[in-house]
Amino acid sequence: MTEEHVIPIELLLATTAKVLASAVFVSGREPAEAFAHSAPSALHANQLPDVLRQHARWALDRPGRRVDIQLSMTPEVAAQLVAAHRAAYPGFETDWEGEERRLATLGNLKGSAQYVPDQGCLILPRDGDRSVVFEPIQLRRGPRPMSNWCGAHRPLPAVQQVIEAALGDKDAHHAALLVIRGGDIVGEGYAAGLSGDQPLESWSMGKSVMSTLIGQLVGSGALALDAPAPVPAWQAPGDPRAQITLRHLLNMSSGLRCTGQDDPRSSWRDGLPEHFLPYTQALDVEQFATNRPAEHPPATVGRYRNCDTLTLATIFHSTVRSLGSNPLTWPQATLFDRVGMHGLIQEPDRAGRFIASGFNYGTARDWARLGLLYLRGGLWQGDRVLPEEWTRFVRAPAPAWKQGQYGGQFWINSIGEFPLPPDTFYMAGGGGQYVFIAPSIDTVIVRMGHSCGWVNAKNKVNEALGALLPVLSLETA
Repeated sequence: MTEEHVIPIELLLATTAKVLASAVFVSGREPAEAFAHSAPSALHANQLPDVLRQHARWALDRPGRRVDIQLSMTPEVAAQLVAAHRAAYPGFETDWEGEERRLATLGNLKGSAQYVPDQGCLILPRDGDRSVVFEPIQLRRGPRPMSNWCGAHRPLPAVQQVIEAALGDKDAHHAALLVIRGGDIVGEGYAAGLSGDQPLESWSMGKSVMSTLIGQLVGSGALALDAPAPVPAWQAPGDPRAQITLRHLLNMSSGLRCTGQDDPRSSWRDGLPEHFLPYTQALDVEQFATNRPAEHPPATVGRYRNCDTLTLATIFHSTVRSLGSNPLTWPQATLFDRVGMHGLIQEPDRAGRFIASGFNYGTARDWARLGLLYLRGGLWQGDRVLPEEWTRFVRAPAPAWKQGQYGGQFWINSIGEFPLPPDTFYMAGGGGQYVFIAPSIDTVIVRMGHSCGWVNAKNKVNEALGALLPVLSLETA
């Protein structure tokens, strides 16, 4: 088979620019460090990170708050890109000679991203237009979570020893490890050069944030879990998408057509699964998500697809607007400030809708606070932040998932992927970002990592968890 664009190098450069811009202007990392550890690996093997690290060059405009990633496409680079892609997808055949010739004619390429205070960074379209079609707004955040904690800070030597040993494993690429037991911090550590006040790339853990915001709207009566999803594009007579509910979207079982990494490489358009396209271009979230056709009846197939979360983001945006509030400030006032999550940043598209499926940044303590909120059944120091039934819903197996490992934008440890109790449910993001919530041992564990370690991330996380659990069990005993 043949494709016009087998290797979407322009999209990959845009992702690299965006991730590097956020690392610098949101996280406060040094650009050389962030380029080495994060930016070229953001989409894992799809981004051909080894070739990009070798040949791409970054340019940082601090006063203009802009990052450009530039690549001079020589025949040598084109040949290396093709070789790397063929190695990543050994069963995939196409006109490789033609693709190599196409790449070699592209000349000097550039991907760009821009910081927009206080919203984060956005991919710029190829014409370089920096305008946005929403009004950026200053977010009044409190002190970053390192300045205080809602419980005690009482490090346990055995827990701290496990954390320090894990951080010393250079092949693990851990960025942060944090253990909460009984509401207290019993262990915490960060990679060299990082601090606990830096919001780090969190990727799909943002899905759990969007679930939490939707849960608050359901709890207030503004939305209903089993009513048809309020998406105008789906309401035409005979449109099968009119049967999709919020529950279906939250359970990742909407049935919308959206290719993913688990689909055959030959089914991808433009060289990437559609699941990744929101991270590669100046894309309109609402159009991307709600214009997708139906492929399966809702609640019949469970599969992990960004279109479901991004549809939730558009519903959140329109619902909060209908309540007379600003969607950009509503999460801060309604959720983050109430639990002290002052370092969490949700980046929007150019229309101001959150790219909630993945462009999220938070500190380890931000994520620990959200995990603790769920561990306490939606209560925060006596304040009912979430309906109690919502915490039960997000950890209940979605019926369409055959192995029961997914809930309501949270994963469930039902098949024992991690050496933690079977009642553990968790947030997860690309590159090994995790918040584990284990009610039976009254524990929250946060692990954040650099994308360059994605290949071994789960194994390294399991090593750390395997060392932690006996220590925590001894403490219980």
